[in-house]
Amino acid sequence: MHDDLKDKVILITGSSTGIGAAAALAFARAGAAVAVHGHRSLDAAREVLAQVQALGARGCLLSGDVTESATCRRIVDETVAQLGRIDVLVNNAGGLVQRAPIEQITDELYDRVLDLNVRSVLMCSAAAVEHMRRQGQGGCIINLTSVAARHGGGAGAALYAGSKGFVATITKGLAKELVKDRIRVNAVAPGVITTPFHERYSTPQLLEGFRATIPMNRLGTADECAGAFVFLASERMSGYITGQTIDVNGGQYMP
Repeated sequence: MHDDLKDKVILITGSSTGIGAAAALAFARAGAAVAVHGHRSLDAAREVLAQVQALGARGCLLSGDVTESATCRRIVDETVAQLGRIDVLVNNAGGLVQRAPIEQITDELYDRVLDLNVRSVLMCSAAAVEHMRRQGQGGCIINLTSVAARHGGGAGAALYAGSKGFVATITKGLAKELVKDRIRVNAVAPGVITTPFHERYSTPQLLEGFRATIPMNRLGTADECAGAFVFLASERMSGYITGQTIDVNGGQYMP
C-alpha cells in the first residue's frame, strides 16, 4: 500500500481545480502534508486546502504565477518553510492558453504557452531538487504531460501539444540526471478529462468528437487521474520506476 506517504510533504502546482485538486485530496487521504497552490483561482485553492485539512492532513496555501522563475523558487521555498521539507513535487500547472492554427501563433502566445507549460516545470524542479539534495533522503518529481504529446493534439492545439512533448522528454532526461540523488522523475499523461480546462477550451461538439475516439466511450474524471500520482509518489509501490509516463486516457491512445 501507499502508507509510506504518511507525513511526506507534497507540493502540487495548479492545485486549485481539476486534476491538481483531485491529487491534493488523494495525497491528504494517504496521510501526506499538502502544499496547495493557486494563481487566478485562489478562492478555489482555499477550499481545496480546507478539504485537505478536514481529512486530517497538514497543509498550506501558496499563490503566484509560475510562468515566472522567481515565483517557482518562492513557492518551493515557502513549502519548506511552512511544512518543514519537500518530498514530492507535482508539476501540474499548465494550460492550452488558446486554440490557434500555426498562422495565428504570435510571439506573445508562444511565450505564454511555453512559460506556463515548460518554464514552470523546469524552474520548480530546479528549486525542489536543491532542497531534496540538502535533505539527503531522495525525492520524487511527477510532471503532467498530456495525450496531446502522444498524438499531436486536437484542432489548434499543436503548440500546446509540442510544449507537453517537451515535458515528456525532459522527464526522461531529468530521470537520468537525478537518479544519483535518489530522485525519481516520472510523468502522468491524462487523456480527455472533464475539468475546467475543457470547459474553457473545448466546445461540446469537440468533446463529442474526442469521446468517439475513446474505447471506453466516455470522458475521464479528475479523480481517475489522482491514483497515478499517488502510485508514482510511493516508494513502496513504484520505487523501481523512473523516466516513465503513465497514460490515463480510457484507451484513446496506446503507445
